Amino acid sequence: MRLIVGLGNPGAQYARTRHNVGFMAVDAIVRRHSFQPFRSRFQGEFTEGTIAGERVMLLKPQTFMNNSGASVGAAARFFKLEPAEVAVIHDELDLAEGKLRVKQGGGAAGHNGLRSIDALFGNDYWRVRVGIGHPGARELVLAYVLQNFMAEELGWVKAVLDGIAEAAPLLVADDTAGFATKVALLANPPPPKPPRPPKFDVKSGE
Repeated sequence: MRLIVGLGNPGAQYARTRHNVGFMAVDAIVRRHSFQPFRSRFQGEFTEGTIAGERVMLLKPQTFMNNSGASVGAAARFFKLEPAEVAVIHDELDLAEGKLRVKQGGGAAGHNGLRSIDALFGNDYWRVRVGIGHPGARELVLAYVLQNFMAEELGWVKAVLDGIAEAAPLLVADDTAGFATKVALLANPPPPKPPRPPKFDVKSGE
């Protein structure tokens, strides 16, 4: 994977909203892997650096969600990237909070950022879907995705973002299954095993 895109809306008023979890994930990668500061390029915020010895580019479109494809398409054309070399991190209503799935291609499933990328770039890129849960009714979706994460959600949000940043070398190496598995383990570690009872020595009675 050569280009990793995080989707969101620009502006401080959207910074902590559920729809901006893609921006948050890219920011976490920048911090974890010591990338250069973002600069304005391709109608977005762009930076590049190395992850596990590989050159990687990061992009946060600043076109607002509904026109994300203009930014992604511009960057991909400039660097002559195939869709399979691009991963897009975005919020996913149809996954439970904190769950992560990775797939290549497919439909936009009502996500306007993906719909724009499909139209202006193609749809055979990788999608890193970060579950934010569903409010329960279609008419509540817009307000829900543009609402800040609540205080009680911040624990799983941080765990998932840290997991994405830590597991990024696997995504860059195109090990998407390994990436998803590692994020799941880091974000939801299994409970510790109970200690084994001491062995009983029949001969000594101890």
